[in-house]
Amino acid sequence: MPKSFVFRLLVTLTLLVAAAILTVAQDSNQTVPVTPPPTRRIEPPPKDAKPADLEERGDELRAEKAYLDALDYYQAALKKLPNGPAASMLYNKVGITQFQLARFEDAKKSYEKSIKLDKSYANSYNNLAVVHYRNKKYGRAIKYYKKAIELQPTSASFHNNLASAYFAKQEIEKAVPEYQKALELDPDIFERRSSVGIVAQLSSPEDRAHYSYVLAKMYAQAHQFDRALLYLRRAMEEGYKDVNDAMKDGEFAQLRKDPRFNDLMTQRPMSIP
Repeated sequence: MPKSFVFRLLVTLTLLVAAAILTVAQDSNQTVPVTPPPTRRIEPPPKDAKPADLEERGDELRAEKAYLDALDYYQAALKKLPNGPAASMLYNKVGITQFQLARFEDAKKSYEKSIKLDKSYANSYNNLAVVHYRNKKYGRAIKYYKKAIELQPTSASFHNNLASAYFAKQEIEKAVPEYQKALELDPDIFERRSSVGIVAQLSSPEDRAHYSYVLAKMYAQAHQFDRALLYLRRAMEEGYKDVNDAMKDGEFAQLRKDPRFNDLMTQRPMSIP
């Protein structure tokens, strides 16, 4: 095999790994990017350390993106913990770390172990759903998102995730109420997730444009007109073909009284490929 071909192949694979940005819900219900696997950087966990100290050090290493080292410390802590809620939470952290390392099947197994040890821990159901969502198994993702919501109904992230799974299945009528509930619980949720959430995973420009239009309608209905106009403009730029519906959709009734709405509908921005 020619050396030049091998070199080009290595460069291509490196670029593909660097471009593979996915998201997973943390135990704090935030999102974190998946990065290429790093190397181990520190000494192995001390054998005489307490489980709590090992877990704390694992948390610090995960925050520093030293994922392999974090896994070593979490797994060392697990060996010293009895089965129960504490081990369940730790398996959830192991799953998060494995997801960040793009070890998706391992992450799935860790979340399942977490659920087996504590069937009331909502975060593990949510994170297991994230794995299924990432694998485009939306029906399974919806099942686990619903279970997470049943256990923790006030989590805006869970409602947003469930809505995203419905949206991916083109079940818009089921997605909208969940988006609305997420917005009600956390008015800033879509702003924080706009660059790393569902938009990054929707398959077609038409889906992304429709998603922006749905958010514009919800913000308009909530009388958050600045954000409604922002997402309506974004829907136009993304080429949403039914943008004229904004002139009649009930959610925009109050926004249509705003001169900025008329200016936007008259001086429409150019669609950006």
